[in-house]
Amino acid sequence: MSRGFASDNYAGALPEVLDAIAAASSGHAPSYGNDEWTARVEARFRDEFGSDARSFLVFNGTGANVVGLRALTNPWDAVVCAETAHLNVDEGGAPERVGGIKLLAVATPDGKLTPELVAPRLIRFGDEHAVQPRVISITQSSELGTIYTVEEIRALADLAHNQGMLLHIDGSRLANAAAALDVPLRALTTDAGVDALSFGGTKTGLVLGEAIVLPRPGLGEGIDYLRKQSMQLASKMRFIAAQFDALLEDERWRRAAGHANAMAARLAAAVEGAGGVRITQRVEANGVFAVLPPGAAEKLQERWRFYVWDESTREVRWMCSWDTTPEDVDAFAQDVRQVVSGS
Repeated sequence: MSRGFASDNYAGALPEVLDAIAAASSGHAPSYGNDEWTARVEARFRDEFGSDARSFLVFNGTGANVVGLRALTNPWDAVVCAETAHLNVDEGGAPERVGGIKLLAVATPDGKLTPELVAPRLIRFGDEHAVQPRVISITQSSELGTIYTVEEIRALADLAHNQGMLLHIDGSRLANAAAALDVPLRALTTDAGVDALSFGGTKTGLVLGEAIVLPRPGLGEGIDYLRKQSMQLASKMRFIAAQFDALLEDERWRRAAGHANAMAARLAAAVEGAGGVRITQRVEANGVFAVLPPGAAEKLQERWRFYVWDESTREVRWMCSWDTTPEDVDAFAQDVRQVVSGS
């Protein structure tokens, strides 16, 4: 298959991850997470997120979000999220259908929630006729490629806690944010007051697998049962755990995510201003959002894979991954410049 910029999910797996799967396949091991690989990776998550952190491995990001949020909410509760959040747009209604969770979507200019944007949704507490706001969920990095700073996360955590609520992070690209800000994972989560998160593995080089992390005690009662009930408990858990073990070892995730970020910055710099190309969002992680002249996207898609983000505005999304090469970027940028210039 030709290479492209459609999604970081298109990339293959890190070689070290594949080696870890092969190594874990030797002999027999207890099932459902009662194995040495799972125990070892749970210790690694404690190293990353704090000594009280509990981790629960699942198959995919939607499962991580649904199980994690179910563990934080009652049937009458609601989750506040950005209008563009994966929860709201790209999970097939799973939070509502499977989780039974009402989503309160907030329009944002850059994919990021702020206390000012969230506050109008925090109403009717104690009113039995209304769903009760219980969780604020943010996506890090956001669906528009922007990043929440530590201070911005802390402000949202303070808002949530002052209202008796919780803060959740959909961290499918948390590694990209931490790499971009050059901070430890816990600086963007545990230390900033986050109550629960998903930590993405697939987009950072795993074959499959995500992790739900509860950084502090006292939350997530029954999450073990919810994981099973939601069909996210792997029988051969060691193969998911072995991948995370390889990803967390020596912060391999930081190198993979940092490279993807660097390739996005290279791409943005190469195409910005060329023939009417307009970058629409700050390029802070591994995604580039741009508006192209009429017909340009269609011509480029004859040779390259990428998504049109908004057909009405001709906005496209170009995603870089751990295995995007400078040569990929330069060849694509050259084609962009040629197409938009009409040559």
